[in-house]
Order: sequence, then structure tokens, then C-alpha cells
Amino acid sequence: MKLGVDLGGTKTEIVALDEDGRVRLRRRRPTPRAYDDIVNNIAALVAEAQAEFQGTDARPTIGIGIPGSISPHTGLVRNANTQEMNGHPLDVDLANAIGREVRVMNDANCLAMSEAADGAGRGYPVVFAVILGTGCGAGIVVNGYPLDGPNRIAGEWGHTPLPWMRAEEMPGTHCWCGNPNCLETYLSGPGLAIDTYGPGHRDASAIGEQAAAGDAIARAGLERHADRLARALANLTNMLDPDVIVLGGGVSNLEHCYHEVPRLMEPWIFGDSRRINIVQAKHGDSSGVFGAARLWDRG
Repeated sequence: MKLGVDLGGTKTEIVALDEDGRVRLRRRRPTPRAYDDIVNNIAALVAEAQAEFQGTDARPTIGIGIPGSISPHTGLVRNANTQEMNGHPLDVDLANAIGREVRVMNDANCLAMSEAADGAGRGYPVVFAVILGTGCGAGIVVNGYPLDGPNRIAGEWGHTPLPWMRAEEMPGTHCWCGNPNCLETYLSGPGLAIDTYGPGHRDASAIGEQAAAGDAIARAGLERHADRLARALANLTNMLDPDVIVLGGGVSNLEHCYHEVPRLMEPWIFGDSRRINIVQAKHGDSSGVFGAARLWDRG
């Protein structure tokens, strides 16, 4: 048995997979705001799962995906948009709370691993997987192996600037990370909501339905989002040229990501061949938790 935990901005999910990859348990809880509560919440989910499978496998492996990464220099979480975690040794604190070692990796890397293994990216040599949710991140898997990098920041696409900015987009946005015009401020759910309805709005879940019902403001917001996502993915394609781009997170449910974005990408791609393959994550918003459960698969 192996356990995976996906620590999201709004929900924390745990899944138990057996040796054949079948789901034996799956639960979700709201993510607390305080750091100690986050640790205790995960420890409680793990303890409950272990108790349920006591006698089957009392000590399953535990992998955890987080919206950030652990610095190889300090051992502390950095770059998490759930900012309460930044500056804390999350892997150490979780190991102490749970009673044994855990493996922690960026949640977008977990998404990429899951989709490359048995999801929408299965069979492709180079998979670029994007989370468009509360935040905006990405992971890269090449021939089944995640690219992490010596700084553990490979795939931090959400904190690169929006490319080919238009005059009406100037002077742009300011990201919580301190840099201007990060993709996260445009392409995430809160970014889409703020751009569409103005400051104070962070929920983009109804924009698709509102646009389909004829809401001109919602429709214009989706058009801007499609244009910006196309520029961002074209820029990525010019650098990495992945075999497939897999989209996950709540914003990935919007149809324009697959109908409009590939067409809008074409003028920005450098080259005479424009093979664009954008697909939705097979495992939906559970791709991250399945990938987290696989963090011990490579030994």
C-alpha cells in the first residue's frame, strides 16, 4: 500500500493505492490556514488511513505534493502560494508528526508523473503538465522521470513573465512572489476572476457558464485568458517543444483551453511545423495526489 497526499490551496486530499495501482481509499478535507494546523491535518489523514488498513500494510510509503518546493540549500519550503508554509521544514515536521520519513515534491511535478504514468500523457516521451488552479505551476517528465533540477525549480512556468505583452496590458500585474507580470497572476483561477470582474473577486468557477449564457463581461474575460494562455504555452513550446501538454486544475475545465488556445498559439511558434497537442488531465484534480503516491516508485 502507498499513500499520496495533495496539499492544495483550498483542499487536502489523501489517496491509498494498492500494489496494482487500484484506489483503496480517497478522502478530502479543507486546507487549514495556519501552518501547524496544516501539518496536523495531514498527520490525521495519514493516521486514519493507516488505521483503516491496519493488518494489510501498517506502514505504507507516504508521498506529499505541495504548491511550492523544499529548498536544497535551506531545507525550508519556498515559492508556495499557500504562503503559510514558506520558511518551514515541512518534510521534517511531517515526518515527526507521522512517525516516519515522507517524500515531498512540487504538486505540478506530481501531476506530471501521474499523467505520464497512466494518464493523458502516457506513451509520450516529453510531457509538460500544467496546473491552472488556485495557483499556476508546471512539471516536466522525460521518459518517465521528473525533471527537478539542482535548484528544484524545473517547471516553475507560473513565475515566468507573460510573453509578448500588448500595449493595453501595460504596466501589468504584481505577483505575490515580488516579480511583475507572472503567468500565475493572469492564468490561475483567481487571476482570471480578478481580470474579469475586478479586485476582490477570486472565484472563477462560474465564468464558463456565464459566458455560455451570453454574459459579455465573462466572455471577454475568457477571450483574454485564451490569448494569454496561448502566448504562454507558445513561448514554452519554443523552448521545450513537448510531445504533449497536459492541463489540470479547475481552470482546465474551460473549453477554450482546447478549442481556441491551439489555434491562437500558432502565430507565436517559431518554425514551419506547428504540431500542438493539448489535452486535459485524465485524472482531473486528483492527478496530483496519484503522482504523490508514486514518489517512492523509483526507490
